[in-house]
Amino acid sequence: MATTKTTTLTLRIDPMIKEGLRLLAEKEHRSLTNMVEVLIRDYCKLHNVVIPEQLSLLADSDRQDNKD
Repeated sequence: MATTKTTTLTLRIDPMIKEGLRLLAEKEHRSLTNMVEVLIRDYCKLHNVVIPEQLSLLADSDRQDNKD
């Protein structure tokens, strides 16, 4: 699996919401970070918001670098 670049997102959340997230992540054998990402992707899909795939972003970046 290819290594992907990541960025940090810091947020404050109600402790009970975090606990619910932790339980859900545990049930699906995911980390909290991965569970949040899955939830965001699902929500975006539900609302027809397209998230570009990481590989296409990297390919676009490589093409841009080669032009310079």
